[in-house]
Amino acid sequence: MIIITADDYGKTRHATDSILKCFSNKSITSASVMVFMEDSKRAAPLALQAGMEVGLHINFTMPFSVDKISSNIRDRHSRVISYLSKSKLAQIIYNPLLADSFDFLFKAQLEEFMRLYGKAPDFYNGHHHMHLCANMLMGKILPKGARARRTFTLDKGEVNLFNLFYRRLLDNIIARRYISTDCFFSILPLQNHERLRNIFNRAVSSNVEIEVHPENADEIGYLLGDQYLSLMESAHVGNFNEIIYRS
Repeated sequence: MIIITADDYGKTRHATDSILKCFSNKSITSASVMVFMEDSKRAAPLALQAGMEVGLHINFTMPFSVDKISSNIRDRHSRVISYLSKSKLAQIIYNPLLADSFDFLFKAQLEEFMRLYGKAPDFYNGHHHMHLCANMLMGKILPKGARARRTFTLDKGEVNLFNLFYRRLLDNIIARRYISTDCFFSILPLQNHERLRNIFNRAVSSNVEIEVHPENADEIGYLLGDQYLSLMESAHVGNFNEIIYRS
C-alpha cells in the first residue's frame, strides 16, 4: 500500500490550497496539519469537507504565526525553537530543563487540532521530523499505539554508520510503541523517476509512505503531471487508518 502525505497543511493559504488541489486530483492521500498558523482556521473545514485524512504535524521549529495565542505557549515555543536550532545534535540529546515545555507544547497543539477538526488526529509526524527528537521519544509524549511517521528509510552507503545506526534505533522505538509504515521516503529528487518507480514497487508487499510539499512549485508540477499519476494509478493507494498493529 502507498500513502502520499502532504506536509504543512494550514501553514499558509498557498500551502493549504496547493494540498487541496493535489487531493482533489488524487495525487495525495493525506495531509499533516500545522496549528496556530495563519491559515489553520480556514484550512480545517476545507479538509473535513473534502474528506481528507489528516494528522498532526507537530511544530517545534517554526514560530507560530497566529496573532491570538497565549504568552505561555509562545514563550515556551520560542525556548524550544532556540534550543533545537542551536545544533543538529540538539535533537538527539534529551534536555531535562525543557521536558515540561515539550510535553506542554505537544498537548497545546493536540488540543488545538481537536478544537479545529472535532476529532483526534489520524496520525502524527513532525515539522523537520522533530516528533522523533530525544525529548519526544524519551519523554514518551506521543500516545502509545498511535499511528506515527518513522524516520527515512535508507540503505548502507547512503549515510555514515552512526547516522544509519541512529535511524535504525529510531525505527525500533517507533515499531515497539506505535503503528507505522514499513518504509518512509521523500519524493525528492524529482528527476530520479527510476528511484520513485522502485519505491512504488515496494508498496506491492509493504506499507510505504512518501512525503511531499505541494506548496513548492516544482513538486506540485510533478504531482499533477501524467508521469506521476500513472504511478498512482498502478498502485494500491491507502491511508494510515488501514495500517494495523503487528506485534
